[in-house]
Amino acid sequence: MSKLIRGIRGFKDISPDEAFRHRYAEDRTREHFARFGYREVRLPLVESTELFARGIGEATDIVDKEMYTFPDRNGVSLTLRPEGTASAVRAYLEGNWKAPSGVTKIFYTGPMFRYERPQKGRYRQFYQIGLEAIGGPGPLVDIEVIDLLHLLFVGLGVNDVKILVNSLGCPACRPAFRDDLVDYIKAAAGKLCSNCLRRIETNPMRVLDCKVPTCREALEGAPVILGYLCSDCDDHFSRVTAGLTGLGVPYEVDPKIVRGLDYYNRTAFEAVCDRLGAQNAVAAGGRYDGLAREIGGDAYGIGFAIGLERLTLVMDWKSAELPVVDYYVAAATQRARIPALGLADVLRGKGYLVEADLEDRSLKAQLRSANRAGALRVLIIGDDELRDETVQVKDFSTGQQQTVGRDSFLKELQALKTG
Repeated sequence: MSKLIRGIRGFKDISPDEAFRHRYAEDRTREHFARFGYREVRLPLVESTELFARGIGEATDIVDKEMYTFPDRNGVSLTLRPEGTASAVRAYLEGNWKAPSGVTKIFYTGPMFRYERPQKGRYRQFYQIGLEAIGGPGPLVDIEVIDLLHLLFVGLGVNDVKILVNSLGCPACRPAFRDDLVDYIKAAAGKLCSNCLRRIETNPMRVLDCKVPTCREALEGAPVILGYLCSDCDDHFSRVTAGLTGLGVPYEVDPKIVRGLDYYNRTAFEAVCDRLGAQNAVAAGGRYDGLAREIGGDAYGIGFAIGLERLTLVMDWKSAELPVVDYYVAAATQRARIPALGLADVLRGKGYLVEADLEDRSLKAQLRSANRAGALRVLIIGDDELRDETVQVKDFSTGQQQTVGRDSFLKELQALKTG
């Protein structure tokens, strides 16, 4: 026997039960987004490497060391998408998706790819639900997006997720903050991890986001950008927080919230859950007014991405039951095998979840299989039932079994479905 070929590290198989949870979370999220006027789009898994190098920033960890990049047969550099915002803005600009209202509301789901150490809730192929509001520069858009995210968790019954907000300023007010932050970081360099030391020159704001305990302790007194905001950014952030307060959205201002991508400015936010440990972000996002210019267009935007694996870890699954087998159709004789499958097809056509024996097993074995599958009822067909056009109905919940006419049974089911 040949040696078993195993999956690639960090590329996780999704079991049927996990896939059900993914789909359930996606469907609930889709419904919620639609109520706010967002429409789904489908984006490519592969993009030009230049899109992410220019849009995300070459000094970021993603572009520097986490992307899956390869040449195609013509030597063009392509990349498996590491995130969705750059792709969404590229598609918005290329397809001229501008909405008549001025704000284009879109969302997308699917896998993303990053070469990083696999961890709880994050793999090298991971799944995100992303939302983008493209076209509005004002704080009202920010307020609605964060409100939408908060209400999503409320609707999913996740009550221990906290919304953290911050402002990242703009190109006018960040340089002075960056200079002071770099001076502070260099003075504390002896207490910082190797990643933080590498980021001093390339992306110093990311140092504030480090989860290493010694780094967090060393950075307790680091300058925060809220003290450096220009008047426009300060006004924008004040209106965002006032709006969230007015809507009753619980939030905390956290000046250590930063984004790992260069395109973010002004409002930044995270939804965190302490049950996940150090890597506790379930969703994260912010405003990215400069992204479109980096990739050759012009548009304002704000959005977020939800990690689907992490979302399913924090959700309450008590009310989300797995699909129930309504009927198991059992054949009591060999001659009844195909008619049993035919009856199963009729029931499926009426919208029921139906299983049937596919292994030529005895009736006793079929009944055991129906019980293990959690079937509510078993329909038994044998030679007598074929002759009399009847079916035996066994109800597992009550233990009762009776013989009924096949046509009357199907008519009763149809009445139940339409009634």
